[in-house]
This record gives sequence, C-alpha cells and structure tokens, in this order.
Amino acid sequence: MISFGLITEGLTDQIVIENILAGYFKNPDLNIRPLQPERDKDDENKYKGYGSWSQVFAYCRLRDFQESFQFNDYIIIQIDTDVSQEYGIPQQDENGEFTPEKLIEKVIEKFKEEIGEDFYGKYQQRIIWAISVHSIECWLLPLYYKDNKKSNFKNCLRALNKQLDKKHGFTIDAKKPQYYREISEKYRKNRDLMACYQHNPSLKSFVVDIESKKIVIPLEDEW
Repeated sequence: MISFGLITEGLTDQIVIENILAGYFKNPDLNIRPLQPERDKDDENKYKGYGSWSQVFAYCRLRDFQESFQFNDYIIIQIDTDVSQEYGIPQQDENGEFTPEKLIEKVIEKFKEEIGEDFYGKYQQRIIWAISVHSIECWLLPLYYKDNKKSNFKNCLRALNKQLDKKHGFTIDAKKPQYYREISEKYRKNRDLMACYQHNPSLKSFVVDIESKKIVIPLEDEW
C-alpha cells in the first residue's frame, strides 16, 4: 500500500492530517508513518523527541529526511505560520500583508533552501505541503462555523475554543490528542471534507496539493 511519512510540529497536527487523508482517500486504514515527532509505540497519545517548528526544519536537514524517501512513497511536511518571522519569513512587505497563498509560497521556498535545491528537484513530486496559515486549528473552523469565520486564519484557537466549549464542553488549549481526534473526526468522511476544505485557504492548498499528485488508493467499501 502507498505510504505517507509525516513531518509535523506536533502530535495533534498529525492527528488532524491523518483524519483529512482518511476522508480524502475514502480509506480509514492508510499506511501513515510519523517521522517527526515519532509516536511512542506504547502510547500513541505521546510522542518521542521534540515537536516544534524548529524541529520540522531540523529534521528536513538530516540524512534521516533524505533516507525517508526510500521507505515512504510520499512525505507530508506541516508547519504553522503564526511565528513565521522566527524562521525568517515576514508576513508582510511594503505593499501590505501577504495573502495565505503568498505566505505558503514563501514558506515552501524556505524549505527548498533547507532541503537543498538538487535534492528537492529530484523528490518534489513526492513531497506534499501542509502549510497551515496561521495554525492547523484554522483548518477546523469550517466544521464549526457557517458564517465568514469559517475562512478565518487569525485568532483561530480562540474562535474554535468558543464553539468547542459550547458544543463539547471542553477547549483545546492543552493540546490533548483525544480532543483533536474528536473535533477533526468529521474530516474522515469524504463528503464532510469536500464540503469544508475550500472555505479555508491553507487547507484548500493542502488538499489541492494532494490532488495534484494523482495518488490512487483503493477505496474502502462503504466508507
């Protein structure tokens, strides 16, 4: 089966992406391998090592990253842009604030430099970009808002927590994995994902990038 390696800021980002992939491919049993951070084999709700934007870049500079293409068909790279200035990407220029699309473009260019132009040129068709503007929580807003807030890419955690407290009786400030599984679970259904993804610009960019790879995975019956 086609395999996906995940390089993300943290465990909760992996959970959201896993649910999106399940919904997109209409298959709950995809071969997904967390590379950074690694999951604890004794407790999938924990991870080994570190999770942060700096570790995403650090991993992409390692030989482990290059070797991961020997064992995975596709590598998904996720990073938030909320503190992009800290990794050298401004969020505006003299003409004003960058659009999400422009910011994503600039972040990808940064990764190309970190990865190396030659290596990137060889493997770019096997890299899927999950650049979340400004956080992956923004990708969940279309599940909880019907008005223009579903397209927000600022202050998403606050907006999402407002709805979660109202509908589920919890908030996700503590980044508990089980909460992220619950609130992103609807994306495991293709019809829900297709109805929502276009409303958030960076989620749309992720789904469009998956689509561009023309990956064929057998559908799960009645999924």
